[in-house]
Amino acid sequence: MAGGSFAAQGPAGNYEGGITVFVVITCLVAAMGGLLFGYDLGISGGVTSMDDFLLKFFPSVYHKTKEGSIHDSQYCKYADEILTLFTSSLYLAALAASFVASWVTRAYGRKISMFTGGVAFLIGAILNGIAMNVELLIIGRLLLGVGVGFANQSVPVYLSEMAPANVRGALNIGFQMAITIGILVANFVNYGTAQIKAGWGWRVSLALAAVPAILMTVGSFFLPDTPNSIIERGHREEAKRMLQRIRGTEHVDHEFHDLVLASETAKKVEHPWRNILQPRYRPQLVICTLIPFFQQLTGINVIVFYAPVLFKTLGFGANASLMSAAITGVVNVIATLVSVFSVDKFGRRGLFLEGGTQMIICQIAVGVLIGMNFGVTGEGSFSRGEADLLLALICLYVAAFAWSWGPLGWLVPSEICPLEIRSAGQSINVSVNMFFTFIIAQAFLAMLCHMKFGLFFFFAGFVIIMTIFIFFFLPETKNVPIEEMNRVWKAHWFWGKYIPDEAVIGGDPEN
Repeated sequence: MAGGSFAAQGPAGNYEGGITVFVVITCLVAAMGGLLFGYDLGISGGVTSMDDFLLKFFPSVYHKTKEGSIHDSQYCKYADEILTLFTSSLYLAALAASFVASWVTRAYGRKISMFTGGVAFLIGAILNGIAMNVELLIIGRLLLGVGVGFANQSVPVYLSEMAPANVRGALNIGFQMAITIGILVANFVNYGTAQIKAGWGWRVSLALAAVPAILMTVGSFFLPDTPNSIIERGHREEAKRMLQRIRGTEHVDHEFHDLVLASETAKKVEHPWRNILQPRYRPQLVICTLIPFFQQLTGINVIVFYAPVLFKTLGFGANASLMSAAITGVVNVIATLVSVFSVDKFGRRGLFLEGGTQMIICQIAVGVLIGMNFGVTGEGSFSRGEADLLLALICLYVAAFAWSWGPLGWLVPSEICPLEIRSAGQSINVSVNMFFTFIIAQAFLAMLCHMKFGLFFFFAGFVIIMTIFIFFFLPETKNVPIEEMNRVWKAHWFWGKYIPDEAVIGGDPEN
């Protein structure tokens, strides 16, 4: 089925073959796992802003939003720990599931892990759609979290291993692209179901999560496993045939030799979790920990989770809030496309640094605008022009994240780990991401109530720190084959001292 391939260029040209129709199709199917994550990211904030949903499950919040005095602080209207637990519980479950998913991904292959995630997500979506009480609602969210944990563990690794090095960034960002499409679809679903007057629109929003779950489950059933994973499980001839198929050429001996060598090295490692703590893996440990930590401290999930709630808090009407969230979703998708077409041309560092700078400016401007209108009391309102300016600033902020920290937060950790610690590294990435996603989701509404407009300055401060970190500690990894990534670390001014000479496969790293 291989066809339509073109030769790899640049440093990746050490390996023959290139991208094929077969590998593009398999990567697109695998990236559908991002729909699971994206749909849920987008759906929860819209549902929690719907009056019928609040009245059924969180009546105290509903009455506070409807009956509060005009002198009550706008910042605190939605502050409720159980309401935020509805959103955040999923990410706590994803955190726990990622550890199990790491073992499943390593022992049984990437596609089995994706299939398991799809099934768990499907059951969770059904339970959420039929929920009659908060307890069943939370149980459904926990199962959704299991699905997200398995998908986020396996899909980025699958994409990185299937893609040729010179287009690995673009194909891997297919996962982030699917996330943004899921968010966008969820935003428009919420806008549509909010118009249902019978009071059950929120059920449609939650139950439709079954659609990406079915796509993921069925798609993963037909996917081939990666050559890396097949070699890892001892089937070398099958792995070589799969490598020939995905590269579109019979001449894959060089790449196959490197994969086998990496696998043999990995088999000597009995305890990947213990070994990733060794000094030689210090760059991977630090990057796989700090990148997802920083990604969440950009404050993006404040917008993704709670955009409709945030807009309603700041005086937008119900429909205007949902439509404003949908507009940011459109910007998110378009800006992610920018990353798809530029990440392998301009590199990871350039996008990280530009995106960080743009986010800093936008967050400070949003904080100033809200502070000028609502102050510390939370009393005030926006004029039409000020509301439009706020939406524009948030869109610019979302765009910056979508072509930098959004996709690269998943791409970079998935491409820097050698095979012997790859599952452990990805598990750390997912776990840290989910843990701080949970913290931000659970704490945001309370933080908004107490920190007020200063919350945006808080996140801007972290973006300044993470942009400085990228500038000094992340080398460029574009066009570098995964199994040769140690060349880059060895050449780095800080990380080089941790990499032993025998860990470097021949060749000079790209400057």
